[in-house]
Amino acid sequence: MKKLLVVFVILMLVVGVTLGAAGAKEKDGGEFVVGLSWNEKMHAMIQAWEDYMKTYSAEWGAENGVTFKWIVNVADSDSSQQASNIEDLISQNVDVIVARPHDAGAIGASIRAAEEAGIPFITFDRPSSTRKPAAHVGADSFMQAVNTAEAMANLLVADGVKGVAIELMGDLRDVNAVKRSDGWKDVEAKRGVWKTVLQVPTEWNPEKFRSGTANALQAHPEANVLFVASDFAFDAVKSALEDAGRWAPYGDPRHVYIATQDVNPQALEPMAKGYIDVGETYDCYYHAVQLVEVIGKIAKGQKLDKDEYLVSGRMATPANVMTMEYMWARDYED
Repeated sequence: MKKLLVVFVILMLVVGVTLGAAGAKEKDGGEFVVGLSWNEKMHAMIQAWEDYMKTYSAEWGAENGVTFKWIVNVADSDSSQQASNIEDLISQNVDVIVARPHDAGAIGASIRAAEEAGIPFITFDRPSSTRKPAAHVGADSFMQAVNTAEAMANLLVADGVKGVAIELMGDLRDVNAVKRSDGWKDVEAKRGVWKTVLQVPTEWNPEKFRSGTANALQAHPEANVLFVASDFAFDAVKSALEDAGRWAPYGDPRHVYIATQDVNPQALEPMAKGYIDVGETYDCYYHAVQLVEVIGKIAKGQKLDKDEYLVSGRMATPANVMTMEYMWARDYED
């Protein structure tokens, strides 16, 4: 009889841990506390995300009987600080943790720590490369680059231009940066409309965007295409193009065909005026909506139907960039 009792207790403990790790318990009354860990907050897009999350969670919560409380911390581009910040959220016993990883590899240790504390963990925007969380919410970065590259290929073909391209890469610790580079290469290989003669790592550092563009144009003055992994630092790219005498709108013989990703505030006017030709948006509002709906399922004790929720962007061009709905770059400035 004692042996049966011991077995029963162990089974109940195991079930309890499993439910806690999966976030399966429903929150009856009170607040559902979301711990949000940003890796940094240097860019307007991150503030837009946060504002949209809080606004939509209030709307969703009112309709679904859930009150959300957000605890937010920022790691200032330091993966060790982010790990410490997440430990702090764990010690506060939040109901779910959302993190935008600074380092896709290092975040795995924080995911494990949250799991061991029975707290569901969601990666946002940047996925983990070492340990799977309960869910990942973000953009389909590979298809974002593929769609942008296809639009660029179509434009070059229509203009009868053979492209000589420079790729300004992102931080290769960021899985999104790797996927964007892969998408560009994929279309280059399939379409053969341009040849990338130089890849410039930027580590998402604006100064490296500027110096990398300048050095690349000096080494390859024949280049007539730029693929910019993110246009948050486009002012730096513009500066280098101006210095090289290559800052010119579409139709000018000096024009460099430019494909960017995200359509940040820095890219809005240059695109509207024809300096940037194509770019798929990073739709912050729809990312936030998707995240809140995933958190909502956890709050209501519902099982997640998948472990990855990716949101598509929209193709922006000089013809439509100023009229697209939910264009966050029009409302937020760095």
